[in-house]
Amino acid sequence: MAHTDLTGSSTRVAAWLLLAPALALLGLFVFWPILYLGYLSFTTGSFTRAGLHWVGWQNYLRLLNDPDFWQVVGNTVYFTLATVLPSLILPLGIAVLLNQSVWLRGLLRTAYFIPSITSLVAVGLGFRWLFQTDGPVNQLLIALGGLSIPWLSSPGWAMPVVILLSIWKQIGFNMVVFLAGLQTIPRSRYEAAELDGAGPWQQFRYVTLPGLRPTLIFTTITTVIFTLRSFEQVYVMTGGEPLNSTSILVYYIYEQAFSRFDFGYAAAAATLLLLVALLLVYIQLRVWQKDEQI
Repeated sequence: MAHTDLTGSSTRVAAWLLLAPALALLGLFVFWPILYLGYLSFTTGSFTRAGLHWVGWQNYLRLLNDPDFWQVVGNTVYFTLATVLPSLILPLGIAVLLNQSVWLRGLLRTAYFIPSITSLVAVGLGFRWLFQTDGPVNQLLIALGGLSIPWLSSPGWAMPVVILLSIWKQIGFNMVVFLAGLQTIPRSRYEAAELDGAGPWQQFRYVTLPGLRPTLIFTTITTVIFTLRSFEQVYVMTGGEPLNSTSILVYYIYEQAFSRFDFGYAAAAATLLLLVALLLVYIQLRVWQKDEQI
């Protein structure tokens, strides 16, 4: 018994020693920044000789009473909903098609995946060029007998262009995830459904979707989180303009911190964003637990 206890203790010590470098890195680059962010959200001032001053909940109360913040929240909700739904539906349809024996399947998979590994800054500059007033998109509209549209200078059109870029960027990654999920569904399920007289739509509804349930949950949550932390496309294409119509939460945090140097206020907004992300992770874990129990 004593020998067993010593062996167990030695194993635990060895395990902690092996984990120590990773835990130190996590503590230094993840947990400490999160704790410091929380502390910063209760302060005002700057990182100068004047230093930071504790103000309690004042920054959070400012957020609740700031109309610009609520406009940004509305922009973020609109941007997230309009980006997430197509970013799930389109890649799911593409994955189902490319999971079949179609011509040039490998080339098409590569072509759809390439946008997800392309620099978002470079793509943003490309989209800004395409949609500028005298850009190729307006030239095409004029050639077809239409009118030129001020895409990036109109409050009504600027956000849809940013959303279009975000969807285009997300499709490839989600398509690969859905393809991986489709290949885990046993072929025998489709054969049984076909023997029962189920057509393609019935097979998709009663075999594919239930089989993809864990993949759909994972993809939905990750797509929402990726969308909530979007920054580059707004920074490169519009700078939050026109009339603050494309400013979303991460860009708003950046602007408050590094343009206005209101670090405490920016930290409060970042803390709220972090809480939303944690809530989404919690929902994901709860749904997965229920899925495993079924």
